[in-house]
Amino acid sequence: MFSVLPSIDPKVSSVAPGFRALSIAVEAAPITNPRIADQALKQACHSISAGDAPWAEAHLAAWGEAFTRFGAKPKRTPCSAEALRKRVLRDGSLPSIDPVVDLYNAISIRYAIPVGGENVEAYVGQPRLVVADGSELFDTVKDGEVTHESPEPGEVVWRDDLGVTCRRWNWRQGVRTRLNADAGKMWFILESLPAMPLQALYDAGEELIEGLHQMMPGVKTEQTLIGFDLAEEHQTK
Repeated sequence: MFSVLPSIDPKVSSVAPGFRALSIAVEAAPITNPRIADQALKQACHSISAGDAPWAEAHLAAWGEAFTRFGAKPKRTPCSAEALRKRVLRDGSLPSIDPVVDLYNAISIRYAIPVGGENVEAYVGQPRLVVADGSELFDTVKDGEVTHESPEPGEVVWRDDLGVTCRRWNWRQGVRTRLNADAGKMWFILESLPAMPLQALYDAGEELIEGLHQMMPGVKTEQTLIGFDLAEEHQTK
């Protein structure tokens, strides 16, 4: 089993005090039951109207405040969890993209938590959450073609040794490390702020891991809690 060792720039603590996240490394296996993801996505969409996550409003508001602190406009570029939930509230459902993507989107919607899924085999070095200086490169798609842009100075981004992998913390994922069901090694990051109970963060991680095991029997996972003022904890399944 391989490990992913994400790091966090101490400067990020002024943007989001109390930030904590679950880092989950996954050694994939063949998908034998893709319907697990479809069922999870449908249940997650229903959970919004049922109010299954009582911390949702406060948690998403806290993310909006964090985005504002580093210069983003949360109404125009909200955190990924808020963007997904807004689509579900508008359309009543979310279209299927890919079994693995659908599964982690379901967790994001159900728990009102930003969840990133990455093809870690495309990484150069380890993931790092940093405050950008504006010189970094980020690959994205415009007019159907891959192009490069740079984050704003002071923007919080995820990156590796090659460049930015996700802009505005968790708003837009890059092309190079984008995840799908064909990836052999996957990395998930579930990001929370104190407005979300820590136990709910653990529950979200367990639900993601359980869904992966049901969908691809034989999968191996390693879970690590990271964040400010937290001791790292590792759990392998």
